[in-house]
This record gives sequence, structure tokens and C-alpha cells, in this order.
Amino acid sequence: MAEANGAAQPLLRVEGLACGYGEALVLSGISFELQAGRSLALLGRNGAGKTTLIDTLVGVARLSASRATGRIALAGRSIERLAPHQRAAPADGSGGIGWVPQQRNIFRSLTVHENLSAVVRPGPWDAERAYRMFPRLADRRGHLGNQLSGGEQQMLAIARALVLNPRLLLLDEPLEGLAPIIVEELLAALHRIVRDEGLSAIVVEQHPALVLGITDEAIVLERGGIALRDSSAALRSAPQRLERFLSAAAVG
Repeated sequence: MAEANGAAQPLLRVEGLACGYGEALVLSGISFELQAGRSLALLGRNGAGKTTLIDTLVGVARLSASRATGRIALAGRSIERLAPHQRAAPADGSGGIGWVPQQRNIFRSLTVHENLSAVVRPGPWDAERAYRMFPRLADRRGHLGNQLSGGEQQMLAIARALVLNPRLLLLDEPLEGLAPIIVEELLAALHRIVRDEGLSAIVVEQHPALVLGITDEAIVLERGGIALRDSSAALRSAPQRLERFLSAAAVG
């Protein structure tokens, strides 16, 4: 639906967000939009607030009642006061937020297939489609979560988010600590998910070289705010612009 000025309504709109944990304010004045079908890289040093922003979008951060302000709208609907499960599965049946946290949060005592069937919601993504995206999971559908390697657990965490059939996928450092061959497999899968499938996504990453090739836009967080925003293509072609905000090793 178009807005009054003729511009398309963004899928995600964040306005003047100030948030943190307890009385500690981590981020302030955060404002940005993400259009449907677009993907965003969220960059920054350790402690810059990347996970805090993701936790706030998904609703798991405990915000300061006295200082947390701002608005979060998904498809035009304010969600900042909704519980996490309401953001993941809106009551009207529309797609919500799919979240892949750093801890992965798979059910380790359930099989791969049980992990998927326990959370699946109606929509184009089901277990069989997830298996086609991640053939390793198809081969291990009868294995328990705690029998999987770290990379396979990460694939399962992403598959679990996909079968929720979300409008927006949030991935918090999905490549951290994984073997290079698994990183390559996951990057290829994420490229298909956000490019070929057109699923809107925000990907947190410390190493821009890994994520700028699969995203449309990028935001760099520093000192509690947005320090830089540009297209991923522009930052890939001029990586020196990131060296002020990230280590040279990370940029390289």
C-alpha cells in the first residue's frame, strides 16, 4: 500500500529508538527503514550495540522503562509493545519476525525434523523446502540436535526461522566460529534466501567482506548511534570508508 506521499510503505520502520538493559542505555536516536525484499548488513565493533538492536526488534531485550523510547513498525503496525511470540506470529496470521540468535536456540533433545515440525506455520516454507536449502539437514533429519556439528546446528536454527514463514529474518552473527567450508555453504544459502527468494533480512556481522556481497544496504553502529549508512555495493568498492569504524583485519 502506498503512503500519502506516494512512497511505498517500508516493511520495517524504526524511529528514534533508545534502548538498553535495565537502566543502561546502549543505543539512542536509532532511525532507519527497510523496504520489503531488501536486506541490510548491521556492522560494528564488539560492544557497538548490534545484538542490542536485534534483541530490541525481536522483543527479548529488557528495556529501561524510564528511558526506552521510539517506535518499531512492521508492515505499518507498531510492535514495540508486543511480546516476542506476538512479533513472530501475529494474531492475524500474517508473517512476523524470524530470529536466529547467536545461541541458536534449537531443541537439542529433539530430532532435526521434530525441531522443524514443532514451529512450522502455514506458508511457502516447510520442512521439505528447508531440506532442499540445507541438504546436510535432510541427511540428518533423524539426528538429535545435540548430535549435530556447530555448522549443522546453525543451519537448523536458520531453517527453524524460515519455517515460521516470516516477513523479516534477523540473523545475529550466523557465521561466527564456523569452519570456512561451512561459512561458504551458509553464505550461498543466505544469498539464495535474500536474493533469489527475496526475503527481507537483517544480518549482523563483524566482517563486512563476508556479508556485503549478499545484502543491499549496510549500517555501521558506533557509540550508541548510526555512524554510517550506504549501499553494500558502495562500501564493497570503497572498504577504506569502514576502517574508521572497524578494525583493518575485519575490513580485510
